[in-house]
Amino acid sequence: MERWIPLFDIFLNSSTPETEASIWLNQSFSASSPSSPITTASFLSLLTKPINASITSSSPPATKRIMFIQTLPDMVQSRILSFLAFEHERFCKRKLSRLATNILTDNLGIDFWVKRAAHDVLDQISESNYEWISGFSLDSGEERVDDGEFESLPDWLKDTVNTDLVLPWLPVALDDLNSRELFGTHESEGDPLSQVGECAGDTLEEVMEEMEIDSPPNAPLAPEIQDMAASLRIQVVIFESCSRTVELANVIRKLCLDKGVNSFAVLGLVEPWKADDEIASVLLPHLLNGIDHKELDWPSQVLSSVILPKMLILEEPASRMLVAATIDYCKLHQAAAEYALLFPLIMRTGGINNSLCDVMTRIIKECLHPVHVSSFCQKLLCGGASKKRFICLPCHQCLISNELVWTESLFNLFHNILNLNIQLTQDLVDQLALRVQELAQMFSKSLKFGNFLLCFITKCSLLLMSHKLLLTKAAEQTNTFVTKSILSKLASF
Repeated sequence: MERWIPLFDIFLNSSTPETEASIWLNQSFSASSPSSPITTASFLSLLTKPINASITSSSPPATKRIMFIQTLPDMVQSRILSFLAFEHERFCKRKLSRLATNILTDNLGIDFWVKRAAHDVLDQISESNYEWISGFSLDSGEERVDDGEFESLPDWLKDTVNTDLVLPWLPVALDDLNSRELFGTHESEGDPLSQVGECAGDTLEEVMEEMEIDSPPNAPLAPEIQDMAASLRIQVVIFESCSRTVELANVIRKLCLDKGVNSFAVLGLVEPWKADDEIASVLLPHLLNGIDHKELDWPSQVLSSVILPKMLILEEPASRMLVAATIDYCKLHQAAAEYALLFPLIMRTGGINNSLCDVMTRIIKECLHPVHVSSFCQKLLCGGASKKRFICLPCHQCLISNELVWTESLFNLFHNILNLNIQLTQDLVDQLALRVQELAQMFSKSLKFGNFLLCFITKCSLLLMSHKLLLTKAAEQTNTFVTKSILSKLASF
């Protein structure tokens, strides 16, 4: 146990626990003595060591066997599991799987972030063995299956099957199958099997379209629905009481989710973003009452029609009431927060400002897991245009740019993200280093840019070795009171 105390100290106090723990582990492997070796197996054995824990209830006292890791604070558990996911190749996959599975199946309850980290461990160690598939050809397999195996009937059926019938239990002969009368079609209408294939292709295209994260088309609404939406548009800007606003939210929800109704088109007519912050803070949670929808369906539409338009034109600090309601909402619907709020806001025409930076920082810090934040940054900077899809009403698309606009506030946002100890991949670090080199002259006197650069090279020093020369040239173009600190830090690489 004593040999692992420095490692647990890193998980408890370090601002970058995964990186520092990896460095400590490398150093310990090289410095360990034969009498007391440091092994990954011994660390997992310590974490999974069973411990008797008392269970208090109305029944007589009982004990439950739990693992040592489960006796640690939730934050430490989450960091340890994140480290195990990060360094999963060093550890036995079978033992990692057992550890994560035991944590997830604990009946005593589990912290949200611990659960997410345990799932991440399982995701990292899972693998598919499809190496035999190459070029969508079965010929590339190690063993070629005889084609006749799939074209012939089992021996026990060969003697009883009438080969003149397509299906032995139905009076359908092969000649009847070739005639189009069986399917109620004419020769000119084409092969029924081809028609089935075409329909399947159409269905697949429809599914792919539903998976695209974008603003849906403006479908026409029935006149009575348009009239009702116009009436709701008048009511949404008038605050009478909270109970009246809750009733209004129920009416809007029922109208939008009525069968066959284009909910996005209805929200565009109701214009809920024009409600003041007090009304919006009541509408936001109650528009979801009793609804169990997919993460990127109705919750995203609500967020993009109530909160997003307000944020896109935000120039002053947002009200506490609106920010609190948004934070509570985004905690429950994280994917919606990403695609219906964070992505369109960060792609705002003209770039984000200080007020938006503050709101986005709170959402990222309080609502998203670090792995989720890393994925968001990855898609933003490395995913290309295909990954920068978002949900937005058509009338607000003019407020969103196709290209990321780099401003002081955007560098400040990435500075805040780095301070959350988010793990960045090498290609993501490369992209940020490229932007620094390109924009150093433009932001030469910006303290926010300088603070970001100093934090960047401090947090990601191990991944920036190949960029040392170019980053030094970029830092030399700046002129702030942190310039010397940046150059000193780069010189120590």
